[in-house]
Amino acid sequence: MKKTFKEYNFFNNNILKALEDIGFKYPTPIQEKVIPFLLSSERDIIALAQTGTGKTAAFGLPIIQKVNYDLRNPQAFILCPTRELCIQITRDLCRFSKFLSSIRIIPLYGGVNIDTQIKSLQNKTHIITGTPGRIIDLIKRKQLHLEKIKYLILDEADEMLNMGFKEELDYIVDMLPKKRQSLLFSATMSKYMNVIAHTYLTDPVEIITGQKNIGCDDVKHIYYIVGHLNKKYLALKRIVDINPGIYGIIFCSTKKETKEIAEYLIKDGYNADALYGDLSQTQRESVMNRFRNKNLQFLVATDVAARGLDIHNITHVINYNLPKESEIYVHRSGRTGRAGNSGISVCIIHTKETRNLKEFERKIGKSFERVMVPSGKEICEKQLLYFIEKVKKVVVDEQLMKKFLPEIQKNLEFFDKEELIKRFSWIEFNRFINYYKNSKDINPIINYYKNSKDINPNIFINNKFNKKLFLRSKKSKKESFSKLFLNRGSKDNLTKLGLINLINQAVNNSRIHIGHIEILSNSSLFEVEKRYRNKILIGMSRINHLGRPISIEIKN
Repeated sequence: MKKTFKEYNFFNNNILKALEDIGFKYPTPIQEKVIPFLLSSERDIIALAQTGTGKTAAFGLPIIQKVNYDLRNPQAFILCPTRELCIQITRDLCRFSKFLSSIRIIPLYGGVNIDTQIKSLQNKTHIITGTPGRIIDLIKRKQLHLEKIKYLILDEADEMLNMGFKEELDYIVDMLPKKRQSLLFSATMSKYMNVIAHTYLTDPVEIITGQKNIGCDDVKHIYYIVGHLNKKYLALKRIVDINPGIYGIIFCSTKKETKEIAEYLIKDGYNADALYGDLSQTQRESVMNRFRNKNLQFLVATDVAARGLDIHNITHVINYNLPKESEIYVHRSGRTGRAGNSGISVCIIHTKETRNLKEFERKIGKSFERVMVPSGKEICEKQLLYFIEKVKKVVVDEQLMKKFLPEIQKNLEFFDKEELIKRFSWIEFNRFINYYKNSKDINPIINYYKNSKDINPNIFINNKFNKKLFLRSKKSKKESFSKLFLNRGSKDNLTKLGLINLINQAVNNSRIHIGHIEILSNSSLFEVEKRYRNKILIGMSRINHLGRPISIEIKN
């Protein structure tokens, strides 16, 4: 039988009262291991646990219990890489200590008025949380004194090194007393962890729950493949639309891309905003509050900006770009599937990135399931069913509706039941039908062969969405075919299967026999049935290959 916090007898009554008030009854595995150790030992610790498993409480609760409330100078110092993480940790510590009137916890980070923080430091302070830049600024101004620090907590310190804060870390740690307890907490064992442990910790004890760098068991990992980079946003939009009720974070690699994707989503009618490094603190807090309160459906963010986000009920994490390292992927996917909830981590990848994904599978010990990018028809059906479920579950205020019902009935009495259903459904549903009515399949034809030489000219290629293209059989008459010239070749990374895929995009749901294909260096020649020649000429002139328009003509 699992023991409660109260049964463990770890903390005083005021802390237990706060835990009960916020609904914390049972300690998580990392808390079960770290809390008793911190309460009884002065040795340094490296603690590794998956994102969302309660690391802040694991170090925060013992620190709140152990500080001497009568002293004026700060005794515990929590250093973290980002303002968001700093704010989040402070918020959590204040919740844990809400019934302890004598304790004082102060966050110190850039982007806000430093004079206000200086005034706060002139009063009695027990615990400080801070980011490297602002901490150094306050030390140099002789407004922050760290000589009485007994506990140093480095939260996500590997990310600080990844962000280039090595010199800042060295400077800050040099200001601390040699005799202290240092605690290093992280979700992953990155390449920087050994450097940190060797530089800032003394003979640390390693405490691990689960396996190193392994993704959360409550997260399902899926991926979608696109054949061209310019199809990524189209895929993203379809993924979003096939998941009514989605509430998620979309990860991008750069600030520029983050802003662009957020702008595209807003333009297409979604509640979205971007979170990146250059926002002012006021702007960042505004974005985060709107997302936390679900006034935003999507937060489009960079990895650095998203560090420290602790938001429950996120249904999806979408990797618009694969991160370079598996540790970063673990951090990203850990934004969902928190506190016992399930979640989905989505990757949108180019055909050339499948090998990278296999490497991620091996490193994080999780299988990724391939899902086809949904068709417009599938999306419309899913949205219609979602709308029907909303109608079935809606709770009507009968008293309020009594005032308006007679007027409503009077204005709609000439419609029968079927007509009313159609009209009310159309109001909610028309944007999906209009947007997807002429939509094409954007799934690439998968190359099942090692290279284009292995293509059997007597097989046909068929994908899930019933777009069929046939290579000419030996019995087909040569006279029924036309030869076409294309201004793309092997130098443009065009293969035989790639060319078939382009034709597939151009003709949309047609059954066309393909004759001889010849891929040259800067151009290609191929044969198609004469009756489809004009359709292919028009269709292919409207599409791009690797972002560049295609030129196609009849070859005599």
